[in-house]
Amino acid sequence: MVELVSEPALVAKALVLADRLEPGAVVWLEGDLGAGKTTMVKALARGLGVADGVTSPTYALVHRYQGRRGPVFHLDCYRLRQPDEARDLDWEGLTVGDVLLIEWPDRAGAWAAAPTWRVRLAHAAELDRRWLEVSR
Repeated sequence: MVELVSEPALVAKALVLADRLEPGAVVWLEGDLGAGKTTMVKALARGLGVADGVTSPTYALVHRYQGRRGPVFHLDCYRLRQPDEARDLDWEGLTVGDVLLIEWPDRAGAWAAAPTWRVRLAHAAELDRRWLEVSR
């Protein structure tokens, strides 16, 4: 279902989704720049028990955080110039944690771990709202 939500509502939806994520879940976060992917990741991480400040791993590509049930990995593929650059990421290691959150998964091509959840976002700037679709 596609919904039009404010940023606080987006955070609330992320906290609800975090409770539904099973261990080993892979969440793809898709949308243009400014759509709210990193906001969603921060809220998901908080819902998973991450106490540290969550920042975008745009330049580092991967950040690891400790959640309630184990490691939460946040991968941002935005800086990949071509999918083959994702080959060197430790995909096997990234999928053995509690949850793997992937921003810009399309840039990793076939290397990206298959999603168990997909979050699609778009920003309606004139309304200061985001379109949100969450699916399995």
